[in-house]
Amino acid sequence: MERKRPGMTSGARMPHQGAPMGPPGPPYGGTPSVRPGPPNPALDPSRKRSAPTQQAQQAQQQPAVQSRPRKKPVGFPAANEMASRQIDMREAQSDPPIGSNAKRRKMADKILPQRIRELVPESQAYMDLLAFERKLDQTIMRKRVDIQEALKRPMKQKRKLRLYISNTFNPAKPEAEDSEGSIASWELRVEGKLLDDPAKQKRKFSSFFKSLVIELDKDLYGPDNHLVEWHRTPTTQETDGFQVKRPGDVNVHCTLLLMLDYQPPQFKLDPRLARLLGIHTQTRSCIIQALWQYFKTNKLQDSHEKEYINCDKYFQQIFDCPRLKFSEIPQRLTNLLLPPDPIVINHIISVDPNDQKKTACYDIDVEVEDPLKTQMSGFLLSTANQQEIALLDNKIHETIESINQLKIQRDFMLSFSRDPKGYIEDWICSQNRDLKLMTDVVGNPEEERKAEFYNQPWSPEAVSRYFYSKIQQRRLELEQSLAVRNT
Repeated sequence: MERKRPGMTSGARMPHQGAPMGPPGPPYGGTPSVRPGPPNPALDPSRKRSAPTQQAQQAQQQPAVQSRPRKKPVGFPAANEMASRQIDMREAQSDPPIGSNAKRRKMADKILPQRIRELVPESQAYMDLLAFERKLDQTIMRKRVDIQEALKRPMKQKRKLRLYISNTFNPAKPEAEDSEGSIASWELRVEGKLLDDPAKQKRKFSSFFKSLVIELDKDLYGPDNHLVEWHRTPTTQETDGFQVKRPGDVNVHCTLLLMLDYQPPQFKLDPRLARLLGIHTQTRSCIIQALWQYFKTNKLQDSHEKEYINCDKYFQQIFDCPRLKFSEIPQRLTNLLLPPDPIVINHIISVDPNDQKKTACYDIDVEVEDPLKTQMSGFLLSTANQQEIALLDNKIHETIESINQLKIQRDFMLSFSRDPKGYIEDWICSQNRDLKLMTDVVGNPEEERKAEFYNQPWSPEAVSRYFYSKIQQRRLELEQSLAVRNT
């Protein structure tokens, strides 16, 4: 015979007596997803709740879990704790999210629980290493940011470029068959190399210059053939030197004009501004920085309108105005910046066969890329160490998870050894509550089997409500049948 609670319809609910708990988890030391107990077909189907919607079910279960905490045996994890541990382990095994949250979660997974540290005092050495690792990671991250900022600025070093200027003389040969051998000629060579280059990188000689002009004696070679020019273009092929060959059997005075290729570009200042700032040739950003330093030192910034500069008598002569905005200075500087002066070398091309000193050497200061910049870029792009660190982190996480599992097993064994009978009883009660939550059973079936359950003060009212609901149900059925007949 189907049993129903008196005074309640088949789908109605009453406040249940048992305290539900959190989501069920696997039993200790086992793999099944549910705890052992009577199978579902043995349960009374009348005690199952009607299938509510998912939102309603969550709203009904959550307040009950928060308001009615249940006790669990000492040392044995509750179902909600084991479920949360399972979720944490699944998250640790899955791909970690990208960002600072993943870093914090990983760092938290490495920390040993306080109880384990109390049981094993030697674990304090591991915690000290963990704190040192955290400081080291912060230091490395800060240095990486500093390196990234440093790479945005030009990093140059001063080096000596040794310039070799030499010439050879080919006297005329009357017996030569070709016309070139029958005429005396000379050949001028301009070459160079870096001194004490720590990078040991072979750099082409022409890459240091923007242009090269060799001016020969105009009286000997005429106004149309006395200049030899080379200018850099986007498609220029770099070379290790320059050669000039001309006919002649007398010494020639020549002038070499070398224009260095500055990166970033540098400019020569107007003489008045150069005397004021103490700068002859410099980049645009350094010139503006020097101007700002001059304004601050001489307190030329307007005290009320900070964007304006009150010019002193020197700046009034240069900019021809008593007051100007600081944002206008880069535009006004354009007319005051000139191309840098070329390097001028005077050389005599000797055709005397007895003259042994036909090679002249000159040292020029040039700017080259700092080799440290290449090392810094390589450090930022290196991933070998990061992969090794990630593998070691995974091993640490697995070890910590194993320690936590062993701690759970130890607590279980200790609790069972202290009071086996009480522990088993508490365990059975805990699993009974979990089973009722898993199967959505309302009330306490064991208490409802006894007659005393129905002798409580709520029984008369429940019976009245039961009969009233049956009468209303029967009345509704009769009204529906009469409506069908009338139609």
